[in-house]
Amino acid sequence: MFTRKLYPKLINHLEKKQVTVITGLRRVGKSTALKYLINEVKNPNKIYLDLERIENQNLFQQNSYKDIERALESLGFDFSQAGVIAIDEIQMVKNSSSVIKALYDEYGTKFIVTGSSSFYIKNHFSESLAGRKRIFEMNPLDFEEFLVFKNVETKHLSKEKMKTFLPTYYDLYKTYYEEYIKFGGFPEVVLSENSEDKTEYLKDILNSHIELDVKLLGDISASDILYRLIFLLANRVGSKMDFTKIGSLLGINRNKVKDYILLLEHTYLIKTIKPFVKGIDKEITKQPKIYFIDNGLLQICGQTSSGAIFENTIANQLSIIGDVNYYEKSSGTEIDFIFNKEIAFEVKETPSDFYLKTLQRRAKPLEMKETHLISRNPSPSNYKEFIWGGNIF
Repeated sequence: MFTRKLYPKLINHLEKKQVTVITGLRRVGKSTALKYLINEVKNPNKIYLDLERIENQNLFQQNSYKDIERALESLGFDFSQAGVIAIDEIQMVKNSSSVIKALYDEYGTKFIVTGSSSFYIKNHFSESLAGRKRIFEMNPLDFEEFLVFKNVETKHLSKEKMKTFLPTYYDLYKTYYEEYIKFGGFPEVVLSENSEDKTEYLKDILNSHIELDVKLLGDISASDILYRLIFLLANRVGSKMDFTKIGSLLGINRNKVKDYILLLEHTYLIKTIKPFVKGIDKEITKQPKIYFIDNGLLQICGQTSSGAIFENTIANQLSIIGDVNYYEKSSGTEIDFIFNKEIAFEVKETPSDFYLKTLQRRAKPLEMKETHLISRNPSPSNYKEFIWGGNIF
């Protein structure tokens, strides 16, 4: 089994009384992580429940907490001693959080749970378990994890993290990085042998996401509107959102568009990047930019340009390791990404000294600590003062 970078943090939290909550997009690896953790628990008093199974949903929908306790005991759990209950996809049963709270408070039972919606986890779930849980967000594989899943040697990889372009390093990993850009980082997609299987997996992930997560949580019956919205967003990756225009194209009002986009963000299909605001500039736009959480999903959703696809890749790579904003003045002056409020990045498929100098000029009033150009391809002129995308993880 392949391990993820998040696993050591999850293992450390097993010793904590708090509920361990793993959340993220469907099929990103949460269930695998949950099964890994329950196997690591040495205490034999433990059970695993998948709430996508009807019989387990019914278990949590008993008339009283005592009946739920009886049902769990019939499955072999002993509430008279310390133990661990692992629950997969808790959003499938709306009252699951109150059940967990009751058992947590009365018996001190350790819970490890997963969920596919930050809306549920951070609202309904958080309200009933305030102070009783810690949330761990699981992303698609970063590029280093991608290489591990491909059984590629990564022992010396960390030495090149965020370093300027090195031809030898590029030659070693360029084929893998291009696959990563095209198909993204879902584990089962990465492990698939051919492009056709990868595409079918991605289509299935998207359909499952809409039918099982988005509609369940958003009480949405019109799947066609959701699909049309997602395809419209795919063609607008890296652009500021014009909610009125999108609403006009879909035949719904701008507020409904905002609600749908918020729902897609809370179920981890997309992410929004907000503007970086500096006090010296009062002309900052307030509109967010939207990116897809995974490049594979992006590329099955629209005819996105090569440049936008690469920018989406970098947005995800940076978001996994830190905080990301963008900067733009009303005059149109723009910086693609501000990382951790101190590093300015410009993303171009092919690098040049002109792009870097332009970035440095734009970043100077913001007093950034560093400025870097990120590119996908080597420079025809042998220019090397840039970071190759495969160096970001």
